[in-house]
Amino acid sequence: MFSTPFVLSFSLLLSLPILFLLAPRFLSPLQQQPQSPVLISPSDEQDDLALFNRASGSAINSINNNNPSRFSHLSTGSNPKRKIAFLFLTNSDLHFSPLWDQFFKGNSHLYNIYVHADPTVNVTRPHGVFEGRFIPAKRTYRASATLISATRRLLATAIIDDPANVFFAVLSQYCVPLHSFRYVYHSLLVSRSFDSSSAETDAELTRLGVRAKYKSFIEILSKSRNLWKRYTARGRFAMMPEVPYDQFRVGSQFFVLTRRHALAVVKDRTLWRKFRSPCYKEDECYPEEHYFPTLLSMTDPNGCTQYTLTRVNWTGTTKGHPYTYGAAEVSPELIHRLRESNHSESYLFARKFSPDCLKPLMDIAKKAIFRD
Repeated sequence: MFSTPFVLSFSLLLSLPILFLLAPRFLSPLQQQPQSPVLISPSDEQDDLALFNRASGSAINSINNNNPSRFSHLSTGSNPKRKIAFLFLTNSDLHFSPLWDQFFKGNSHLYNIYVHADPTVNVTRPHGVFEGRFIPAKRTYRASATLISATRRLLATAIIDDPANVFFAVLSQYCVPLHSFRYVYHSLLVSRSFDSSSAETDAELTRLGVRAKYKSFIEILSKSRNLWKRYTARGRFAMMPEVPYDQFRVGSQFFVLTRRHALAVVKDRTLWRKFRSPCYKEDECYPEEHYFPTLLSMTDPNGCTQYTLTRVNWTGTTKGHPYTYGAAEVSPELIHRLRESNHSESYLFARKFSPDCLKPLMDIAKKAIFRD
């Protein structure tokens, strides 16, 4: 007779191969992480290149109109209003779509929405303002160049879709607005005082009632903890000669770009060849936080504010993720605190909020969030 401990141990040993075989089936795509460096396939690269080339030639296309937009939002002579393109990058449901519905309500002539959703995840496509706004997407992995590609796809699609898109705001599914749409629009396109860091004169600031000179609101930092480790994540000399260490930058992946900078991003080929290379130090590799600030710092540093308009709380971070606010923390006082900025009159967006924050956020939307 076999002893009970022996039988249990033997059964456990036999079950291990079965667990290894079946485990991937029980893990969602969000839980699975690639076992080897993420490489962008040649077919995906070719698809993106075709899209980016179309975007680069969008000025000509918008004139001859041989390639009409699939979204049918092209501006015409009767609708010359400048617009803000809101670009949502997500790998889960758009939890706060009801709040964004309220945010955009009544301003359809002043904005466009584009959503890049990881196609390997079963993302529910909401009605309202997000209906029909999902673009052709590719799979994304955290801390990989796939997030750069996804953002570039959003920018390129928005450039092609509507020549009236003059600002491009990149957001995630965990972002929420801190003000009304009218406040956001006025701050970006009209206000003379919103950007506290601007040294422009009145003559440069306005033309025909709107700001004539726009800057991109993107965080660009030259000093940061572990910057050298991140720079060498692909190898000590992997970024050379195109990106010397003294020009390597870091910043938030959520930003607001002008049209000229959005075009610079989709036109870039040189820096992309460096940043698309996989890292062998995965814990130090966050290319989406380096590519955009490095590119724009090298091409047009004076055209960028050097700060972001999306408030993030990095207190008590976990594995590179910012602090996540829960439902019990949502209040008008929290919204007011999150608005406070040392660089501009106010932050416009904030993250990261858990999905259960939707109800309390909706409860204070009119009396706090959209009350400027």
